[in-house]
Amino acid sequence: MPESPSPTASAPPPHGGRPVVTAGAPRGATDVLVLALHGRGATAQGVVNLLDPAYRHGVTFLAPDAHRSRWYPYAATAGRDRNEPDVSSAIAVVDALVAHATSTLSVDRDRVVLTGFSQGATVAAEYALANPTRYGAVALLSGTAIDPGERHATAPVDETEDAASPGDDFAGTPVLLAAGGDDPHVTAERVDATAGAFRDRGAEVDVRVADGVGHEVTDDALACVGALVDAAGDRA
Repeated sequence: MPESPSPTASAPPPHGGRPVVTAGAPRGATDVLVLALHGRGATAQGVVNLLDPAYRHGVTFLAPDAHRSRWYPYAATAGRDRNEPDVSSAIAVVDALVAHATSTLSVDRDRVVLTGFSQGATVAAEYALANPTRYGAVALLSGTAIDPGERHATAPVDETEDAASPGDDFAGTPVLLAAGGDDPHVTAERVDATAGAFRDRGAEVDVRVADGVGHEVTDDALACVGALVDAAGDRA
């Protein structure tokens, strides 16, 4: 019997069509979908294992594997242009999986939790900022947007008389930015600018910087992800 095509087959290379790990609740029993993106040098299964404390009954995990175990070749500080076409391919993979969640798993976007570690967090941030809507949550673990200052400076403002509050695209989506205070790859300035970009668009942002912690995920951050999953499940 031939293998089913990857749900990311529509996304361009280098990441489109690669394997996707599915874990947790089976199709038809999904209350919350956690779309998890691994860091550089890691794997889809690895990020699913990392997020095991966030598993609950009715939660399905989808985790794609990046080409060569990296979502983009250079540091995020090198800018987006230098990291193309990889970043656009990674964002297309996320978009394909969100579409898969809504069409195949029958999970609305307000019950989709976007999360990732390091490079995976950066891809999740880039996707969400490019596609603002009401998600279950966005949890960025040791990662920020690629050009957060530019994102913050160019936040859309609707000045029409009948418009809702300016920049309310995320409609109160909870966003977690968790980082280490001694992380050499994620500076406080980039965390603050990324938080500002989400706030400008109507997200409820929780910034947690752990003193004395490097480029890693703390138990507190994982507990926060679990709480976000719980809250998304309450809307099921």
